[in-house]
Amino acid sequence: MAEDTQGTDTPSTAPINVPDKPALEGLEAALTQRWLAEGTYKFNPDTTREQVYSIDTPPPTASGSLHVGHMFSFTQTDVLARYQRMTGKNVFYPMGWDDNGLPTERRVQNYYGVRCDPAIPYDAAYRPPAQPAKNQRDFDVVSRRNFIELCEELAVEDEKVFESLFQQLGLSVDWQLTYRTIDDASREVSQRAFLANLAAGDAYMAEAPTLWDVTFRTAVAQAELEDREVAGAYYRYPFFTEDGEKIYIETTRPELLAACAALVANPDDERYQPLFGKKVTSPVFGVEVEVKAHPLAKADKGSGIAMVCTFGDLTDVTWWRELQLPTRAIVGRDGRIIGDTPDWITTDAGRAAFEAIAGKTVFSAKEAVVEFLAAGDLIDGEPKKIMHPVNFYEKGDKPLEVVTSRQWYIRNGGREEDRRERLIARGHEIDFHPAFMRSRYENWISGLNGDWLVSRQRFFGVPIPVWYPLDADGNPNYDAPIVPSDDQLPVDPAADAAPGFDEAQRDVPGGFTGDADILDTWATSSLTPQIVGGWSRDEELFAKVYPFDLRPQGHDIIRTWLFSSVVRADALQDTAPWKHAAISGWILDPDRKKMSKSKGNVVVPTDVLNEFGSDAVRYWATSAKLGADTAYEIAQMKIGRRLAIKLLNASKFVLNLGATEDSVVSSDLSVLTNPGVGLPNAEKAPASGALTNPLDRALLAQLADVVRQATKAFNDYDYARALQITESFFWQFTDDYVELIKDRAYGAAGDQEQASVLAALATSLDTLLRLFAPFLPFATEEVWSWWRNGSVHRAEWPTAVEIDGDTTLLATVGTALSGVRKAKSEAKVKQRTEVLSATITASESLTTQLKAGLADLKAASNARELTLVAGEGELTVSDVVLAAPEEPAQV
Repeated sequence: MAEDTQGTDTPSTAPINVPDKPALEGLEAALTQRWLAEGTYKFNPDTTREQVYSIDTPPPTASGSLHVGHMFSFTQTDVLARYQRMTGKNVFYPMGWDDNGLPTERRVQNYYGVRCDPAIPYDAAYRPPAQPAKNQRDFDVVSRRNFIELCEELAVEDEKVFESLFQQLGLSVDWQLTYRTIDDASREVSQRAFLANLAAGDAYMAEAPTLWDVTFRTAVAQAELEDREVAGAYYRYPFFTEDGEKIYIETTRPELLAACAALVANPDDERYQPLFGKKVTSPVFGVEVEVKAHPLAKADKGSGIAMVCTFGDLTDVTWWRELQLPTRAIVGRDGRIIGDTPDWITTDAGRAAFEAIAGKTVFSAKEAVVEFLAAGDLIDGEPKKIMHPVNFYEKGDKPLEVVTSRQWYIRNGGREEDRRERLIARGHEIDFHPAFMRSRYENWISGLNGDWLVSRQRFFGVPIPVWYPLDADGNPNYDAPIVPSDDQLPVDPAADAAPGFDEAQRDVPGGFTGDADILDTWATSSLTPQIVGGWSRDEELFAKVYPFDLRPQGHDIIRTWLFSSVVRADALQDTAPWKHAAISGWILDPDRKKMSKSKGNVVVPTDVLNEFGSDAVRYWATSAKLGADTAYEIAQMKIGRRLAIKLLNASKFVLNLGATEDSVVSSDLSVLTNPGVGLPNAEKAPASGALTNPLDRALLAQLADVVRQATKAFNDYDYARALQITESFFWQFTDDYVELIKDRAYGAAGDQEQASVLAALATSLDTLLRLFAPFLPFATEEVWSWWRNGSVHRAEWPTAVEIDGDTTLLATVGTALSGVRKAKSEAKVKQRTEVLSATITASESLTTQLKAGLADLKAASNARELTLVAGEGELTVSDVVLAAPEEPAQV
């Protein structure tokens, strides 16, 4: 078995080649091509599971454009991937494209001017019109297979743009590991998984009340719901007892009066207890219904007694099911009142009233029913206007209706307590980052009120792979579905004949009919670990990557993508699909609202990347912790750009001082026994150890602590903490240490001191580049190439080199240097102005530290005399006497 070698720290020393004017411009394009050519991020399949770190990358919707939210979350994933790669892991980091679903269907329709009809035969020679028709009525009608081909054709162009942008951002994806959620492999896996669920009894068909979007003419799952505040009004009108007593109800949906199946009140409500089990008659339509008791009825809501219609909302569904009420549906799948008068309406007046609303939209029907009530003087008072939450399909524009239809479901614990508890337990097999996100997962499961509806009445998607035999009268037998053999997958029952039949037997008595529905897009997206991991197609690879190590995603789709993926893995593999879930927050606009394409407040990524550079954008993204909603901040990107530029310039300075690869102190401390290595004139090397200066040892001791803290932070998935720790040390290194040691670095204090400072400089630069590499991949790679072989991104993550040094010494000496500089600034003289004398007052312990760094402090501040005085309180610099401007500085 081949080893996954890092391939960077080669024995030969790289020549120093520092550009005169380092710059960030142009790095993204040049280094991206180099990484692709050299396979820097390529996964090595010759591996073991223990060596692999696998990522179930979220596939972005490949229809339209990316926005800054993608840059934000994908960068957070990338820093984790880069860290794991540097620790020696063989990182499996794929990229998928979610081109299976309504957004792609819309885009393909409008782009090419086509509509999909599964009943249309496939035309291998079909090409769309050069210019799409302006009116959708004039669009070409094509087969599902033709439509999928057009989708893939268009997706290729979209994905090229997305891939280019992600590469510009610096994602360390293995671009040979890509997939589409509508390609042959994905459809095969999706159908195979569905059939496995069916065989195990985890998938089933049922005729039941279903949330329905009247615009898209499709069923909608609970996870796709979105509550929106809508204006409405409570209408108060009576039902009548046998003796003529009025029983008032209050409803926002009088248009459903004809669908009333019962009145319901709380069993403890004394007002209505005498009515339980008795009949009342509805106004307008004259239908008798029974008064029932149910604990969900709220005595303090409205009149305390509710009109149960089939179906006004999901509470009606619960009452209908638990009270075993008759089904009296009057709203069709088109959102209009059905045309035929129902048989439960028997009075002439009632039938005439229904004929008046038949075929109307629910809005128009409401107006008509209210007019009937008003004409009979039945409305009690003025309607009470309200704002109330109404269920919408997350992509829809009209309130959802509840209709009765035959649909496919996958068991998800919504109806089974044991399965619900098992799925909650699966969540405890996953480490959520941040940990509190687990509660969102568990709360969602606890609130489920039904199984997962996975069938959709759309044309484009993964077809449900079943057919049904037809009896002698041409009626389908839904209890005996015909399924394909495994080697036939993927299939399209609308275009392919059922096994054992030929096409001539389609839709004729004694023949077969294909299921016309497709699977919900989440039913395929829930299988991304199985799709990209090779389940059922490359079991050797699957064993090396599954369960995946990481699922990164947004917190808004915990209820959909994360939960549905756990449902599938629980049923198919009897395990959780990943070990960790990294949950990103939202990007907020200046008004603290979520950025989204639907709200029209997104920022185009290319503009930001071109203006500030990828490292700057990555800095902004990784400054935010996982799970934190974060403001879109240009100021933070400017700070990131300044950091990347400073890294280039500081590295140039360090390398031009004479730091080399040979000067780096490694974990075996070998440079300490070869003190002359790295000096401009090696033969002048002193005999004692290289790190002789306390300030140099202090720096590396502090750096070792930074490495320990950053490593722990990364292991805890707290990359933002690792960045903050590293950045803080870097600025102290450049602002204090580099300024303090310039004289020694130039050899002013002799070869021994020069060797010591060059070892500290080289080691710090080497370590900082590795620490910054996950965050600033372009700037760090550029600097690495100036003095090292290979790629910093295949170098090892730094280890803490144990150096005996005072970790607070640099901060103390740096504070004293700042005090002297402040005095010069206040005197409005140049910083190189000589200090004739100054007094530094500090505690005894700080004074001891200052003595250790006094020579560097005097050299950096250009001071003749610095007097150290032990005292109480904070360190202060006083009595600063500066040389007169005309007086030459003393050497």
